[in-house]
Amino acid sequence: MGTSKQYKKTYPISWDQLHRDSKALAWRLVELKNIRGLIAITRGGLVPAAVIARELEIHRIETICISSYAWKDRKGEAQILKGFDGDGDGWLLIDDLVDTGRTAQIAKEMVPKAHFATIYAKPAGRPLVDTFITEVSQDTWILFPWDTESQFVQPIVNNQT
Repeated sequence: MGTSKQYKKTYPISWDQLHRDSKALAWRLVELKNIRGLIAITRGGLVPAAVIARELEIHRIETICISSYAWKDRKGEAQILKGFDGDGDGWLLIDDLVDTGRTAQIAKEMVPKAHFATIYAKPAGRPLVDTFITEVSQDTWILFPWDTESQFVQPIVNNQT
């Protein structure tokens, strides 16, 4: 989980920022020709996929469901819950983030001809992505809006006592 020693920084993302970044990704993908549909990698890719599908007028949406257990101390183990028929030719493969590249590698092996796009990319997984918006350091934990809730935060001055 995000409390691991490997993460030294956090990068909180609001719903507004996620929407803006998803729309920015759509702008980068608009030049692609003959898009047959969109494949969202669940669950993180669902929200950006919805925004991108709207912006690019894509109505054919599929999912690849991969359950990664790294956060449950079962590092590296992943289970494919739902695949995709075909090699991905003409399809966009969308996820919120490429981190270590484990999930991305599995998805790319399933649909090797799909154009893989993520909003955020970390250095370890970056080579697997065709298009992305923002690169963050490997030691950054991204706090997505679906993983957080609003709460009171002490002012900086009160934290220094």
